[in-house]
Amino acid sequence: MGLLNQTQDFYYNSRKVFTGDGTTDKFTMSNNQSLFQNITPNITNNSDSDIKVYVGNNWVLQTDAAGTVNWTFQHTTADGWHVLLTTPPTNGQEVVIELQFGEDNPILGGYQFTSLEAIINQFIIAYVGEDKIISKIKRTDVAFHAQRALQELSFDTFKSTKAQEIEIPPSLTMTLPHDYVNYVKLSWKDSAGIEHILYPSLKSSNPKAIKQDAAGNYSFDISDDGTDDTSELVHPYDSDTWTSYQSANPSENQDSYDDDYYTEATGRRYGLDPEFAQVNGSFYIDDTRGLVHFSSNLNGQTVTLKYISDSLGTDAEMQVHKFAEEAMYKHIAHAILSTRANTPEYMINRFKKERFAETRKAKLRLSNIKLEEITQILRGKSKQIKH
Repeated sequence: MGLLNQTQDFYYNSRKVFTGDGTTDKFTMSNNQSLFQNITPNITNNSDSDIKVYVGNNWVLQTDAAGTVNWTFQHTTADGWHVLLTTPPTNGQEVVIELQFGEDNPILGGYQFTSLEAIINQFIIAYVGEDKIISKIKRTDVAFHAQRALQELSFDTFKSTKAQEIEIPPSLTMTLPHDYVNYVKLSWKDSAGIEHILYPSLKSSNPKAIKQDAAGNYSFDISDDGTDDTSELVHPYDSDTWTSYQSANPSENQDSYDDDYYTEATGRRYGLDPEFAQVNGSFYIDDTRGLVHFSSNLNGQTVTLKYISDSLGTDAEMQVHKFAEEAMYKHIAHAILSTRANTPEYMINRFKKERFAETRKAKLRLSNIKLEEITQILRGKSKQIKH
């Protein structure tokens, strides 16, 4: 059975980008009448819609809260399958239309991944049964070990594709993503779209500040009426440490080390911490409250958080890059054999070695090293590189 479940026509016409001219309101996706004829798009629920329309980088709901229909998806002989907008985009506005239809979802670039369900099915076919490594096992056990393998490989083998971009509000905080495990990097962008890396502030935090009375005793009085309201310690939301960090001008931004005084001090700035000898700003992550705190010079800046998840957030996220597919099988096989009674030790050690070898191979493949790119970088060094 083939791995592709849609035609090339369907795949390449599933996403189109147009430019508005101020008058055009029809945007054709395909002139092939049979392409989408068996599909009835779900447009009754905007959040689950099979069609997404973006105008000027803004998501346009098919039907807004007032009941106004903003666009329709239909087929005509003259215009083929097209989206008809109620209000034509202004001149120069970008219009993006994406079609997604359930199991036939033509996610661009999705062929490089294999679903976790497919991994489980193929593992059972190849490894479980009479005269095979594992004679009998429940599918739920395989699913558990497959999810654990997916988590472990997500942490340090798979490429990190998760990212969020926000504009820093006056509160100088950013909410951690719902599936956040650890960060890869934080950066802010300049006017040219170049990312400037932010470094963690290791000398600040936002501890829980305990409320005290005038004598310095711990206070259990929430309403300050002289009567204890709770048996738990009262914690003000913001600590004095965070308040000072939020309001002060960060020391790393007070001088760029480029003036005449520091020019004369070249080579004599002993003990300077490189992580603070920059003007990009700093941050620290408050895991207790689930917030990222930024230094005051980042107020209003656009910041990008790239982070690691365990890939178990949704069914769509539970997928494995094909470069790491064999590593998944070895992880699952080793986990099953090492937790079963009466399994020969040599068998466990064999799959332990194979798991390690396949994981290393997957890391090398996913590192995406290209000879041309490496040689281009090395040409900037002192030696001449020929190839």
